[in-house]
Amino acid sequence: MAKQMTEGQRAYESKRAAKAGLSLEKWLSMKDRERDEAERSRLAAARKAAEPPKKPGFFARLIERASKPL
Repeated sequence: MAKQMTEGQRAYESKRAAKAGLSLEKWLSMKDRERDEAERSRLAAARKAAEPPKKPGFFARLIERASKPL
């Protein structure tokens, strides 16, 4: 982890790691990896939302035009 953990935090994380059957180092690296994945997916979703919508395709425009009343 980037920041130093207090003794209480270290004890808590070591209990959780033992419960999962992992060493403390593996547990912390797994948590870091999950945090990085969540951050990447959040950024990708934000990037996707920022893109302008695509123009409808040929058939979508035909169907839209056909469904309009005369």
